[in-house]
Amino acid sequence: MAPHLNIVPSMFVLLLLFISASKVQSDVFDVVAKFGAKADGKTDLSKPFLDAWKEACASVTPSTVVIPKGTYLLSKVNLEGPCKAPIEINVQGTIQAPADPSAFKDPNWVRFYSVENFKMFGGGIFDGQGSIAYEKNTYENREFRSKLPVNIRFDFVTNALIQDITSKDSKLFHINVFAYKNITLERLKIEAPDESPNTDGIHMGKSEGVNIIASDIKTGDDCISIGDGTKNMVIKEITCGPGHGISIGSLGKFQNEEPVEGIKISNCTITNTSNGARIKTWPGEHGGAVSEIHFEDITMNNVSSPILIDQQYCPWNKCKKNEESKVKLSNISFKNIRGTSALPEAIKFICSSSSPCQNVELADIDIKHNGAEPATSQCLNVKPITSGKLNPIPCSGPVPKTPSATA
Repeated sequence: MAPHLNIVPSMFVLLLLFISASKVQSDVFDVVAKFGAKADGKTDLSKPFLDAWKEACASVTPSTVVIPKGTYLLSKVNLEGPCKAPIEINVQGTIQAPADPSAFKDPNWVRFYSVENFKMFGGGIFDGQGSIAYEKNTYENREFRSKLPVNIRFDFVTNALIQDITSKDSKLFHINVFAYKNITLERLKIEAPDESPNTDGIHMGKSEGVNIIASDIKTGDDCISIGDGTKNMVIKEITCGPGHGISIGSLGKFQNEEPVEGIKISNCTITNTSNGARIKTWPGEHGGAVSEIHFEDITMNNVSSPILIDQQYCPWNKCKKNEESKVKLSNISFKNIRGTSALPEAIKFICSSSSPCQNVELADIDIKHNGAEPATSQCLNVKPITSGKLNPIPCSGPVPKTPSATA
């Protein structure tokens, strides 16, 4: 049995948890009515929000923090557990970050830490007001980038449901999930300009049982990026674009990275992106392992690289170009992938010569090039297993020789 199939019981348990909690009358902590918050777009929400959270978190019965409709300025908030009972946040309003990036000294704006049995919902918006940051965020300006905040961070959170929330114009990643166990992110809307750098829609690492469902992601980097230590994950019914597609990685950049395994991505539509279904690892650098990765039932619309394994990933040409990737890739499938490619190379497998990709499967592929040339498929250090209709013909193009410079 593939590891990702183990997610279904955890989703069921999570659903039962919130159904059970909803049958108990919640204590309500309204940031306006009880804690004096003002929806004027100028008064800092930080203290009322934190005060409401602390009281709700201390409650021995299920509690709900309410942020009513309106526009609120929020400088920064760190919401910590553990809490004594299940806790919810009902966000109905628009919460805005300071537009000036210099207001932040570390990569945190809204952070949830060490919380169990948590739900956030309500249709509200987290607006990072990132336009000034986009202009200054360059590779050379790394110190500046290191202080840019993620819109929403979930660190060391267990059993959570995030529904019907919008993240807009984050200065860096929109949503970052770290050291999570059993989280479902559903019906999210994520939006930023296609030229906004490093604004991954949802990024995760060292997490297990993550489910991303029925969400619309438009951003300037990966719609979803999956870092090391991610296991047993389902991504389905995602619309992605603009952006850089749905990516495993990048991996192999740092020492002691944990394996990535048991990831299923299905029933997604990817439009006008630089990549589609992608796995990326750095040449040289450090080892790692990726296994049981399955992309299925995906529509590509004018995607530059619809199907890509890139073990020569080299953004900004900052890599060891003459060395091979040490990350081992195995048991990877691409099934029922259809649509159009913006470039002739619809499928590109660039695997490591020191550790060739193992058990890579292509089945029922139909990707046409939008231009006059036919679509092609390039292979390096891999012999894919094939079945069903295959367009382009596997490994029909020239062998790729140069490292990728895509982000």
